[in-house]
Amino acid sequence: MGDQLTELLDATGVAYEIFDCDPRLADTAQFCEAYGFSLDESANTILVIGKSDPPVYAACIVRADTRLDVNKIVRKRLGVKKASFANGEATVGLTGMEIGGVTPFGLPDDLPIWVDSRVMNRERIVLGGGDRSRKVFAAPAILTAIGAEVVDDLAKPVEA
Repeated sequence: MGDQLTELLDATGVAYEIFDCDPRLADTAQFCEAYGFSLDESANTILVIGKSDPPVYAACIVRADTRLDVNKIVRKRLGVKKASFANGEATVGLTGMEIGGVTPFGLPDDLPIWVDSRVMNRERIVLGGGDRSRKVFAAPAILTAIGAEVVDDLAKPVEA
């Protein structure tokens, strides 16, 4: 996704930086510790499946210091009785990306992208870069530039 990622990011008109990382350190906690970022600067793109026939999906972006509200907000927005995190196989199948590297850039056009409003409060955020060996560092406005919908309380603060 290297050149394609650059093209997608350039098309947003928002300044960004691609940050190379050790793929063994791509998971959020390890990445933040190894590279000196705080959890509230890191935003995870999580694929959620609504259990219906056929299943429905959404990509949700939340800060790493929060927890996605799958059972209430996401489930209601998907219009299903049950929703859960998509497993690794479903994530790769739908996005072509492994968990730990999922980026909101280049997702299927029919996949809604919802971003927790807390993400938008940061000056800059770290996002997945399409694989486990890189991240994208940019202003959160890059998300609305690709059509992500900002949702209040999509995530809840993690209790310390």
